Amino acid sequence: MSESEDVLKAKICLIGDSCVGKTSLIRRYVHNEFDDRYVSTLGAKICKKEMTVDSEGGDVKVNTTIWDIMGEKGFRELLMDSYFDGAGGILAVCDLTREETFEGLKDWITAVRLITGDVPIAFVGNKEDLEDLACTEVDLSTLAGSYDSSHFLASAKTGNNVNRAFLDLAKRMLGHKPKN
Repeated sequence: MSESEDVLKAKICLIGDSCVGKTSLIRRYVHNEFDDRYVSTLGAKICKKEMTVDSEGGDVKVNTTIWDIMGEKGFRELLMDSYFDGAGGILAVCDLTREETFEGLKDWITAVRLITGDVPIAFVGNKEDLEDLACTEVDLSTLAGSYDSSHFLASAKTGNNVNRAFLDLAKRMLGHKPKN
C-alpha cells in the first residue's frame, strides 16, 4: 500500500447537552490543555488533529476533523443536518455529576442516526475526577452495550482516558462497515 493510501480522512462529532465538557475534551485532546472557565459554544466549532491508529494491516494515519456543537436543545435542531452530515463517528458525552445529561444521550443518538445511519459511537462519562457522581461506570457500560459501543470514564481536567476515547473511536471507524 502506498503512503497516500494509508491516510484516512474522518469526521468525528461530539454530542451531548450543554456544560458536559465537549469543548474541554476537544481542547484536552487537540492541545493538551484545560481551562475551567466555561465558555458556551455558539453554533459549531471545528478542530483538526492527525492521529495514528493501530490497525490489523498496520498503522494508519487518520486526519480527523472534530466537530463541537452547542448543546442547547433549541439550537441543536437548527444545525442538525449540516453538523452531522458525513460524520464517520460520534463521541457521546455526558457529565457524570448530572444524571439528566446521561439520560439525554438517548435522544441525541436517535436524532444523529437519522442523518448518519449506524456509525460507530464511543460513550464518554466526563468529570470522573469530581465527587458526588450521579452516574456509574455500570450505567455507562449498560448504555454503551445497548449500542454495541465502547465507553470511558474520563476527565478533561486531568486528561484521564481522553486520548483513549478518541483513539478507540477512530479504530472502530476504520473497521466499520455500514449496514444496508
